[in-house]
Amino acid sequence: MASWLPETLFEIVGQGPAPSKDYYQLLLTRSQVIFRWWKISLRSEYRSTKPGEVRETHEDFLENSHLQVQIALIFGARILDYVFNLCEGKFDFLERLSDHLLLSIISYLDLEDIARLSQTSRRFAKLCMSDKLWEQIVQSTCDTITPDMRALAEDMGWRKMFFTNKLQLQRQLRKRKQKYGSQREKQL
Repeated sequence: MASWLPETLFEIVGQGPAPSKDYYQLLLTRSQVIFRWWKISLRSEYRSTKPGEVRETHEDFLENSHLQVQIALIFGARILDYVFNLCEGKFDFLERLSDHLLLSIISYLDLEDIARLSQTSRRFAKLCMSDKLWEQIVQSTCDTITPDMRALAEDMGWRKMFFTNKLQLQRQLRKRKQKYGSQREKQL
């Protein structure tokens, strides 16, 4: 595995399928798969049950069909597939990049590509709609951004400002100046 990866590769917690109230944790480190459970029951015979834990190496986990079935039942087949890929060394390195770095990369994409990327995952949808991204895009397309334009963008949002035509922006800037100019006169 790549040495720059964090010690904890993946972690998920959840409750067992109904009617169970049991609590489960799946933790994947660089070298182990750790599965923990806490039995929660109102029945007196289960109250003294202690939490349990299974630790397996990645190789042993890939052979342990019983543990795989438990994980699939509790967390779903998609999580099991994801954990399988991690144990086999198949990482989604793009998904591991920081938001700041991804925003820098996304800001170089065409608008159509940004729209397509936003449909690939919740994380990318959030990043593609973020004000930080659209601020970078506006700054790269505009020669200068005046303090009035910056204040308007912070009020209305950088994305909306980017897609608003110039005439509408000029009208909104005039209205904003009039509004704040009349408020300042009242204060004096």
